[in-house]
Amino acid sequence: MPNIKANKKHVIRSRIANERNKMAKSALKTILKKFDAAVASGDKAQATAAYTAAVVAVDKAVNKGILHKNNAARKKSSMTIKVNAMA
Repeated sequence: MPNIKANKKHVIRSRIANERNKMAKSALKTILKKFDAAVASGDKAQATAAYTAAVVAVDKAVNKGILHKNNAARKKSSMTIKVNAMA
C-alpha cells in the first residue's frame, strides 16, 4: 500500500474502475451469449432482436474503452454473418 495520500487515492480509484470494467465486460459477455443462444435456437425473429441488442452493447463497450474498435467490428461482422446465414 502506498504511503503518499495521492497514491492511496489512486489505488482506490483504480479499484473502482476495475470493478466497473468487470461489470461492463460481464454484461457484454451475457448479451453475446444470449445472441448465440438465439441463433442456436433457430428462431429468426428472436435472433434478430438479440442481434440488435448485441450490436448496441458492443458499440457501448467501445465507447467505454472496454473493447478495441477493430475487435468490435470483428464481433459485429461475425454476428451479422450468423444472422444472415439463418435466412
